[in-house]
Amino acid sequence: MLPEGRSGQEIALIALLGLCVGVAEELATRGLAVKMLRDAGHGERFVAIVSSLLFALMHSVNLLSGMRVSTVASTIVYTFCFGICMYLVMRVTGTIWAAIILHGITDPTTILSSGGIDRAVNAGGTDGWSALTSLATIGFMLFAVVAMFLIRGNATVKPTINA
Repeated sequence: MLPEGRSGQEIALIALLGLCVGVAEELATRGLAVKMLRDAGHGERFVAIVSSLLFALMHSVNLLSGMRVSTVASTIVYTFCFGICMYLVMRVTGTIWAAIILHGITDPTTILSSGGIDRAVNAGGTDGWSALTSLATIGFMLFAVVAMFLIRGNATVKPTINA
């Protein structure tokens, strides 16, 4: 069964776009930015925070599409936490590909399940599913904030782009 109002072709295009966005954003933030920050001698907590902040601020361009300021602000907070988690995935696995794949799966499934962040926030769902996903998102964000303070030292395994 297809999501309401979505054709198979539209779903395939959203999945492909999500994968492309995941590749581009991860290469820019967990690839290039992390490497530059590490090469400059910064500790891993600093690297995680700055690369995640860069990732979050990249989403401020949503203002140009006419998205409400409050929606963009909540997106920036969420994507900062998401960035911390993608950094942790990369650091634990030792490869950027794990973060790319996870990110490439997350964006399309979010769009297909909610219609996109602007629709989901503006709709302010009141059903049980919306409440559950809101609690899960808050839990995810709390995990990211706590994990950020637990990051120590320097990475012993440098993330690679090779498979």
